[in-house]
Amino acid sequence: MAVDIDCVVLGAGVVGLAVARELALAGREVLVVEAAEAIGTGTSSRNSEVIHAGIYYPPNSLKARLCVAGKHMLYAYCAEHGIPHSRLGKLIVAATPEQSAQLGQIALQARRNGVDDLYEISGAQARELEPALSCDAALVSPSTGIIDSHALMLSLQGVAENHGAQCVFHTRFSQGRILDSGEFLLQFEGDEAMELTANCVVNATGLSAPTVARRLQGQPRDAIPQAYFCKGSYFTLSGRSPFSRLIYPMPDSAGLGVHLTLDLGGQAKFGPDTEWIDREDYSLDARRAEGFYDAVRRYWPALPDNALNPGYTGIRPKIVGAGSPAADFVIAGPSTHGVAGLVNMFGIESPGLTACLALAQTVRDALTQTPHLA
Repeated sequence: MAVDIDCVVLGAGVVGLAVARELALAGREVLVVEAAEAIGTGTSSRNSEVIHAGIYYPPNSLKARLCVAGKHMLYAYCAEHGIPHSRLGKLIVAATPEQSAQLGQIALQARRNGVDDLYEISGAQARELEPALSCDAALVSPSTGIIDSHALMLSLQGVAENHGAQCVFHTRFSQGRILDSGEFLLQFEGDEAMELTANCVVNATGLSAPTVARRLQGQPRDAIPQAYFCKGSYFTLSGRSPFSRLIYPMPDSAGLGVHLTLDLGGQAKFGPDTEWIDREDYSLDARRAEGFYDAVRRYWPALPDNALNPGYTGIRPKIVGAGSPAADFVIAGPSTHGVAGLVNMFGIESPGLTACLALAQTVRDALTQTPHLA
């Protein structure tokens, strides 16, 4: 059967665009379909824009392996394509001697993940680097950096399109099914309402990935996880930042804590915090700043009153709920669900931006898997 398009990528966030680029470079015909009006309007543009080192994730997890590999790939890509970025480094700060005792375990886990450039410093040494900082001890991560995520996405889109990919917007995947011949019959509504057939489908829709997967009939329903939304608010700092590096508290069960990051212009922002919600909602409650002052003053006691301004919010696309250990990335290909040519990407939260190029290669390889169900 002749199909209308070889590969359809659902979602034009940073991961979907990286996948489209990877498949287009491999010579495949690619159509990227996005429900929103532009690239990267969801999780991809509502995060800390940090290039993570790969420190915290369980050894041998996809998050650990793809973050470490993706970090190196991303720095090289930025250098090659002129993407604004900066390898500022970061400090992971322990506020108390009890927290300092945990730094060695974090460093050990980082080494197991292939991050071998971390080193521990005393509180006094940390203050030599960052005089405004208050801590008992800290870990230095030289390979942590920041990036202009929108410039990255524009570049990924441009490379994909230069190799024949097409992108359509305001177009929502409404339903589809797997034909007896193995191809996919897909229906879309919106500005580009259409029905088409494809050889392969990559679901890179982030927050919507489980919902989108359920609209495609013919795959096992029990292979599709439940979606959970974990909202994080960000506040920006009035005036000049006293820090030249990123400052992270000790990680907690839901994330990396209320940390200080810098944009490429030197503007400081704080976040994200953790708020479990039941729907996609990007409103920001300015009252949440009260909790930010307490969290930030544990490592920056001199934070002035009324110095935090409402910034923006983002939502982590979780596949486990509150109180559960963080889940790994799920890249569900044919060897997982038994459907040739289908890859669903679930729970692609942080470090998805850092890992986007490595994720794309993993998806490319997954599309060649032989269907198998254990």
